[in-house]
Amino acid sequence: MVRAMNSEKSNENVPVNSWNEWDPLEEVVVGVLDGAAALTWEVGFEAVTAVEHLDRSRKYHRAMGGQAIEKLQRAPAQRELDRLVTILEREGVKVRRPDPIDHARPISTPLWSSQGGNCQANPRDVLIVLGNEILEAPMAWRSRYFEFLAYRKLCKEYFKRGAGWRAAPKPAMSHRSYDWDFKRGETYVTTEYEPLFDAADMSRCGRDIFIQRSHVTNDFGIEWLRRHYPEFHFHRVEFDDYRAIHIDATFVPLRPGLFLTNPDRPMRDKPDWLAKSGWEFVEAPRSTLPESHPWFHSFRWLSMNMLNLDEKRVIVEASEEPTIKFLKDLGFDPIPCPFRNNYKFGGSFHCATVDIRRRGELKSYF
Repeated sequence: MVRAMNSEKSNENVPVNSWNEWDPLEEVVVGVLDGAAALTWEVGFEAVTAVEHLDRSRKYHRAMGGQAIEKLQRAPAQRELDRLVTILEREGVKVRRPDPIDHARPISTPLWSSQGGNCQANPRDVLIVLGNEILEAPMAWRSRYFEFLAYRKLCKEYFKRGAGWRAAPKPAMSHRSYDWDFKRGETYVTTEYEPLFDAADMSRCGRDIFIQRSHVTNDFGIEWLRRHYPEFHFHRVEFDDYRAIHIDATFVPLRPGLFLTNPDRPMRDKPDWLAKSGWEFVEAPRSTLPESHPWFHSFRWLSMNMLNLDEKRVIVEASEEPTIKFLKDLGFDPIPCPFRNNYKFGGSFHCATVDIRRRGELKSYF
């Protein structure tokens, strides 16, 4: 049963308004590729790297971390990103962009240093809109420590126009924040020393928010969210995924009453209330990404990383024909867009965007 909740600011006069993943999208932030650098190798990165790529990835990122990804290298992904922006604007969505930051420079705090940063390709990792407020996530990787700065201009603008704006406590990311002896598939690399979470570990269903305990989100971070947002119910979930990071290629609410699930990452200890909620759980088709692709094991489930424009229209990778047919059979109107060259920057359509305004109000769906 869906029940509307009172929300004094959920109206047309507030610049920020988004309660779920499927209300009609009106305004969105889309990432940029300018300033991107190769990631620096660190223990958090190691924890989410596929075993079969571990040695090669460690060697590459130790050598190349902090070096700029030049314009020529970015060009194929940039063409795809431009296409995404064109589609969004054609569908009536206002597109905003963060400021590019040069990540090809060392990062240093009194406690640690890094060869460089990351990129601004994935605003969903850094920001989440909870109703009428923008929240900056603390993040869990040292290389992503200053990524929030690219969005400050936009956040200040929205705040001056009446939106809420909050930042979670900035972590020290000292030696004590990580389990340097974590056991793959048994323990997480993040300890409970301080609150840590990436915004992309949350899936919003109105009053109910599913948040994944992962290698970038700890229980301290989940408790911080519960205390600071008592109007929401944060449901802690875990999945059988030894590289757990970000929920939006694992457990995806597509519309009221329908979850898209990952057949390779089942939920651990699914609560009875969720199992009896009346929501349908459908397994995503397997990706058409070839197994010969050098990063197949890292990227194959980004086929689930889609962006809803409303309860019917969904932007999906153009090469994922089985997923497109699957969505049509479920009553959706999929909008294909090539995006695989963007995978190397860490995500697909959901990662590359963060919705600022969706036309809707706070409701309870469970």
